Amino acid sequence: MAITATDVKKLRDMTGAGMMDAKRALTEAEGDFDAAIDLLRVAGQAKMAKRADRDAKNGLVAGAGKSVIRLAAETDFVAKNEEFIALAEEIVKAVDAVGAADLDAAKAVTLASGSTAAAAVEALAVKIGEKLELAEVATYDGDTVTYLHRRSQDLPPQVGVLVEFAGGSEDFVRGIAMQIAAMSPQWVTADEIPADVLAQEKHIAELKAVEEGKPEKIIGNIVAGALKKFAQDNCLVDQASVSDDKKTVGQLLKENGVTVTRFVRFNAGA
Repeated sequence: MAITATDVKKLRDMTGAGMMDAKRALTEAEGDFDAAIDLLRVAGQAKMAKRADRDAKNGLVAGAGKSVIRLAAETDFVAKNEEFIALAEEIVKAVDAVGAADLDAAKAVTLASGSTAAAAVEALAVKIGEKLELAEVATYDGDTVTYLHRRSQDLPPQVGVLVEFAGGSEDFVRGIAMQIAAMSPQWVTADEIPADVLAQEKHIAELKAVEEGKPEKIIGNIVAGALKKFAQDNCLVDQASVSDDKKTVGQLLKENGVTVTRFVRFNAGA
């Protein structure tokens, strides 16, 4: 049967497919719209498989309530796509509404369209032609503050911080969230550093001291100093405050009666 321009437009409106893809699918399906949609879905999934090994290091972060997500894309061009931004906002609101705290739960949340988050991301990936993925999610249940940072005014936020805390004020904790965004700590305190990470840092410090010809009797002190410096760089409470470089973050937290129980820092587009 003859495939008209009206038919092609109708299928494009239904699926978001390109004009030639829509025409090809309708022709192969002999005008059957349901069959054409199935063909487009199969073709889209094949394209997705080809993109599976590509990196989705760009994208954006979004926050709502007590949740933050990172929706990943391959390029900053897609990161500022209106549909991409809108989907991220819809997903994070749905994640927060149900309290989804891990990726599997987040991907399974149902959006207003009736689609799951995972299916909606896949559908947009097929339409855009770029690898997209819901890459990270966090939801906390205590008092929280969210901070979203823009690296550029023409891009959406690409650094997202969620802080769970007790005591103090949200305004003060927002400053702590900005510290986390800027200085990228990995843990709240040194007690949280995994044993294998400490062992590796100790090993590196020992090797470096030996290679530099340091006397054996002082290597222990050198290693202790290296581990202290590692904690100062990577543990929130040990970092120098960006708002008051004469104090550590830990000192400011104590002065303001605040305890940070946990945090996440999501980073897109680095």
